[in-house]
Amino acid sequence: MSLLVEKALGKTAKEIVFKIRSKVFVDEQNVPADKEYDQFEDESFHFLASSNGKPVGAARWRFTTEGIKLERFAVLSEARGKGVGQALLTAVLRDIMVHPEAQGKMKYLNAQILAVPLYEKFGFQKVGDQFDECNIQHYRMELA
Repeated sequence: MSLLVEKALGKTAKEIVFKIRSKVFVDEQNVPADKEYDQFEDESFHFLASSNGKPVGAARWRFTTEGIKLERFAVLSEARGKGVGQALLTAVLRDIMVHPEAQGKMKYLNAQILAVPLYEKFGFQKVGDQFDECNIQHYRMELA
């Protein structure tokens, strides 16, 4: 399997990112579309993962008042368990590292319960209690 993760630059790439997110979050997990897409789309840095040339995953990160938030990690069902999530997370963390404004800022995310082990592999730690977001259980996680 040839896996490639790139920054989603341009309208076409972002449309593909949004299609993946819609399929995973809206169709599969029943997240309301108005909760999936927000006012931060334009200011976020989006990523697209492809396997053998086929788009299979997406993610984004953005600056917040608390630091840097990693969000919207979505992998199509047929590509799960094949390293796509790890590749996306690696690419996002590398991209954050090259932004001078990101230096010294806390990195955090809201992880769905099933994704917690992935983030723990990268040094993220659970902070606080489990909580519900769009009827899906999450933990806030911060990079130690």
